[in-house]
Amino acid sequence: MSDEIILSELSLAELYEQIGYDLYDGYKEEVVEGVKEALSRNIAAYEVMTLSMVAGMDVVGNDFRDGKLFVPEVLMAANAMKAGMELLRPLLVATGAPTIGKMIIGTVKGDIHDIGKNLVAMMMEGAGFEVINLGINTDADKFLTAYKQHKPEILGMSALLTTTMPYMKVVIERFKAEGLRDEVIVMVGGAPLNEAFAEAIEADAYCQDAAVAVETAKKLVAIKNAKAI
Repeated sequence: MSDEIILSELSLAELYEQIGYDLYDGYKEEVVEGVKEALSRNIAAYEVMTLSMVAGMDVVGNDFRDGKLFVPEVLMAANAMKAGMELLRPLLVATGAPTIGKMIIGTVKGDIHDIGKNLVAMMMEGAGFEVINLGINTDADKFLTAYKQHKPEILGMSALLTTTMPYMKVVIERFKAEGLRDEVIVMVGGAPLNEAFAEAIEADAYCQDAAVAVETAKKLVAIKNAKAI
């Protein structure tokens, strides 16, 4: 059992592996203790994040995609990751540590469902993205204001109701009107959506679940960065 393991006796590689195991199992307290032990060895926060928690969430994402893990288990893992990130985030900010990219995400106006959206946000953060979660019932003004403030590479929109799906198009049209549509990657998701709908509203990608969202985000940001060079 993890509580029988003496963290201080582990090598750094073993410690990172243990943090990954504890994260996978959703053990928040153990993840926090592992992160504290790594930091006590004067290891940079960015290295701790990428080699333990990001690596661990990669496994979670892959197993979720492959049907080996289900939403409740992924939420537990994501919450454990979040607990570890609360220790690391101030250190990452202080050192100006790099991130893969930045994302604003929200459930669109008229819709108050947020479990799937929050799972995507946590998985994205676990993959090394900075995520600004705008919450539920997010209108075009709020998306636009957040974009101008944070300048993210990605805009993520979620909807669970067929009646709120069309509002995604409203947001995209608003970004077009502001001349900002080509500046941002638009990713959409939610149970009633599909690729045809995403294409019809001129989103860049439809993501059926959180694991796909992370993979898609990494790929599209890499393409965007390559074009910018």
